Amino acid sequence: MKILLDEKGICHNTSNSLKKEVEHVNPISHSPLSIPQQAYSTELQHHLFGRQLLAAEIPFSLDVLETHIEQGYVAKTFGIELDHCIRCGNQDKQLFYTFPCAICRQLCTYCRSCIMMGRVSECTPLYTWTGPAYDFHVPKSVMNWSGTLSEGQQTASDRVKQVILHQEELLVWAVCGAGKTEVLFAGIEAGLLAGKRICIATPRTDVVLELAPRLKKAFPFIEVAALYGGSDDRHKLAPLTVATIHQLFRFKEAFDAMIIDEVDAFPYSMDPSLHYAVQKAKKQTAATIYLTATPSRQMKKQYRSGKLQAVTIPARYHRQPIPVPEMKWCGNWAKQFQQKKIPRPVQAWVNERLQSKTPILLFFPSIAVMETARPLFQNLPAVYAEHPSRKERVQALRDGELQGLLTTTILERGVTIERLEVAVIGAEHEVFTESALVQIAGRVGRSFAYPTGSITFFHYGKSKAMVEAIRHITSMNEEARKRGLLDG
Repeated sequence: MKILLDEKGICHNTSNSLKKEVEHVNPISHSPLSIPQQAYSTELQHHLFGRQLLAAEIPFSLDVLETHIEQGYVAKTFGIELDHCIRCGNQDKQLFYTFPCAICRQLCTYCRSCIMMGRVSECTPLYTWTGPAYDFHVPKSVMNWSGTLSEGQQTASDRVKQVILHQEELLVWAVCGAGKTEVLFAGIEAGLLAGKRICIATPRTDVVLELAPRLKKAFPFIEVAALYGGSDDRHKLAPLTVATIHQLFRFKEAFDAMIIDEVDAFPYSMDPSLHYAVQKAKKQTAATIYLTATPSRQMKKQYRSGKLQAVTIPARYHRQPIPVPEMKWCGNWAKQFQQKKIPRPVQAWVNERLQSKTPILLFFPSIAVMETARPLFQNLPAVYAEHPSRKERVQALRDGELQGLLTTTILERGVTIERLEVAVIGAEHEVFTESALVQIAGRVGRSFAYPTGSITFFHYGKSKAMVEAIRHITSMNEEARKRGLLDG
């Protein structure tokens, strides 16, 4: 579509349907004292509102974009300014590259940090909608959830609602399986009814895939967008969005409330550019809520010093304690796998659960170790971050079509499977931090129907992280008992 302006600045369009749309959006006043208002494309508004995109990501001609820029509905900025990437925030000189550019015909610098999202250079424009705000037309009723919250959940839910409505900051420190998602529902409902746009961001695609159907079921009367690499919703404009944090690079001042799930997880915990993405995607006055079972030392320090508001949930919603891991020596597991042998304690653990038809996850410290061991575990496929069938295999385990999976730490979070039991192979390896081991243990006993289960740390020598993880889980169970949040 192409917008044409005559010498008086009045919009004429080659498409009759768009002309009617333009006249409906901004009717021209015929008063001799009035100043004619310019029309804009609502389709472009829908595509660009709250986003910051390359021209290649916008299905409109440059003529349309330039016309909207002249009218003040769209703004553009160049991607690199003063050794700073506007899209991803990169300032590391080693992650910039200068080359002879065929577009600007000069030496031009581009950012290598976010190249996978399309090249951003000194002469590459990024476009942002600056016209009228989009009206999501949220109905008077947005939520359809009739569940009940535990005492701990209700306390946290009330705080989340207050923080969203008053644009504050909050840490929700809740054990794995506490029901953090349900704790958010009342706050999300109140925010949506108040006209706020809300985003739940997470470092992992698996968490998005876990959360999206639950949010769509709880909020059936509104659009819910699920954004991750290759998502069908990538162009959807919705009042409630659940996204991987990497997807936030394409947003700018879009959200009134930002909820960061698994805030301690890699890569968010280690990558400053992802923190930049979150800050850029939310409005300056936005509420910010951090969710985690394993807050970082820095967050704990801020909480204990009073610099960060926090609410804790030390018990699971079903009021049963978190299963405490068992440490079991299995010898030199790496050497045995190289010799094409499964350590006997591991083999016995697996056989027992296969015979009882109990679903299992076996965590390995690396893809290399897992691939060496995989042929020894017949009928148990493997998954890892870049595996092309990861989504399908995890769903097959949920559906009971597979009895188990070999995995890296990619499945330490965001996976809920009934009756699941878990083993960590080589638990002393440095990749298995206290946080990772607590999260892995948290996969077990999450269901109300099956609140128990076993988690075993197979090792060739105890590590500090293993001991601290068990201490962490034990202390949360003790805190829950003291507060009367456990049955029995």
